[in-house]
Amino acid sequence: MIERFNRLARGIIFLRHHLSDKQFLIVSSIIVGLLSGGAAVILKSFVHSIQHWVERYSYEDFFLVIFFPLVGIAFTVILINTVWKNTFKKGSAEITYAITKKSSQLPISHTYSHIITSAITVGFGGSTGLESPMVSTGSAIGSNVARAFRLSYKEKTILLACGAASGIAAAFNSPIAGVLFAIEVLLADISAAAFIPLIIAAATGALLAKIVLTEGVLLTFTLVSPFDYHNTHYYLLLGLLSGFVALYYAKSFEFVHDLMKSIKKTWLRVLIGGVLLAGLVVLFPSLLGEGYESIKSLSNLNTQTIFDRSIIAHWVNSEYAILLFLGLVVLLKSVAAAITIGSGGNGGSFGPSLFMGAYLGYVFARLLNMLLGTDIPEVNFALVGMAGMLSGVFYAPLTAIFLIAEITGGYGLIIPLMIVSAISLAVANYFQPKSMEGKKLAKLLNASIDDRDQYLLSRLDLSQLIETNFLTIKPNENLEALRKTIATSNRNTFAVVNEAQELVGIIQLDDVRQIIFSSDASEILVKDLMNVPAGELTLQDNLQTALKKFDTTGLWNLPVVDQKRYVGFVSKSSLLARYRHELIRSV
Repeated sequence: MIERFNRLARGIIFLRHHLSDKQFLIVSSIIVGLLSGGAAVILKSFVHSIQHWVERYSYEDFFLVIFFPLVGIAFTVILINTVWKNTFKKGSAEITYAITKKSSQLPISHTYSHIITSAITVGFGGSTGLESPMVSTGSAIGSNVARAFRLSYKEKTILLACGAASGIAAAFNSPIAGVLFAIEVLLADISAAAFIPLIIAAATGALLAKIVLTEGVLLTFTLVSPFDYHNTHYYLLLGLLSGFVALYYAKSFEFVHDLMKSIKKTWLRVLIGGVLLAGLVVLFPSLLGEGYESIKSLSNLNTQTIFDRSIIAHWVNSEYAILLFLGLVVLLKSVAAAITIGSGGNGGSFGPSLFMGAYLGYVFARLLNMLLGTDIPEVNFALVGMAGMLSGVFYAPLTAIFLIAEITGGYGLIIPLMIVSAISLAVANYFQPKSMEGKKLAKLLNASIDDRDQYLLSRLDLSQLIETNFLTIKPNENLEALRKTIATSNRNTFAVVNEAQELVGIIQLDDVRQIIFSSDASEILVKDLMNVPAGELTLQDNLQTALKKFDTTGLWNLPVVDQKRYVGFVSKSSLLARYRHELIRSV
């Protein structure tokens, strides 16, 4: 094994020396695609193995199975708190934050920790999805492969995105959706050079999953009814509805998640989360796990299997009762997902949004058929609803459109997919300008991420721009002390600080040049010459705030304070120089 590894290392070194940078990046993307696709295959297989074991009990004693999510969450919490502790981060916002603030470097533990924890969480019935852990795993693989190959920041960022694209592509056998997800969700700043490696990595991951995974593991559908333009107005209504339900998902998820996190005692939070999930699952069994099997039941118009193990199944004895049941499942999936993740499980919102979209589209179409006597295809509306929800939750319409197009094996629904995804995004974006992950990223960066300039500025850390070679002087010192301070300094600005090192004023050499050499000014003290700063920065300020203060004050140097204590100065010229460096670096 060691000899094989050494031969592989020698082969990579040989390629590094004999290929151009672009060629080696393509080879690296293939390696990342294979590793990330393999990780997705392992995760899917691991989860289905656990679920197969769980299902043996579900037929014998379903009331035992409803507490399995508690077991999965408990195991996940134990692993995170004892093995990975503070290095474990969840969500695509953390990946984008690493791109922005950590030179695209992710911990090597993320190449396997998300596989283990999410497989345990979802395999035992946690009501969440596997796609977010796949993205985290693939991104970490790409980042660490680039680090091992000693690639540049730009190349490392591309390989990180390649890993994420390969993970999504392998999960759904949808390489185009994988590429678009990496571009829409992770890479706020994309260059043409990234497209070829992304496409190659995604195709490699999808091909590997196609070879290894069986059809029952992958989420696939067969499109029966073609698109009928006479139903366009119904798709418009579904787009509006999807947008509002996506908003409901974001609001309800954040509320329940924060509510769970407010429980400070870890094991009490796990216990409460597990019991709440058990209560939901005993009423609505389809909330157990990813829920993709129940989506397939909807696509086969077989709704009976969705609630046949529910304790309220005997009350679901009419068409309207079935729709009410399915409608409640739509509303409760976000709650179940938030409880799972908030109580300590690992997963993401990708799967739950697809689940809710399928149920929403089916209920909408079925209700229209029952009330209006129409004959619109319920399966088509379920599939298009998935795209609408995904677009409205992640603000990634292209990913949503091509994901559903690819898992249905064609582009027969491309027009309604485009209509519903676009309208859903427009509605969600109107009421909530940032997606769930976008809001989380803005909070992590302490900055807006609305445009490219602000995104580039958020990469810069204010603390790294502070200059500390500005001399200080006390307010009660005389002109002689000021002359000596000026004589030993190569700067024209001086901070006036008191005994507690608090900034009380600033002296500019140009303002006092004539006075300090005046023979009749011996009684003048520093405090008589200083000016109150027109503006100051704190260590909590971001670079956008700093630029605004430079513009409003007209100053080229602004003092930085930490709880009123003087720290140093930031100059506008150094800030702009660093910004230009980031701009060149990102091209």
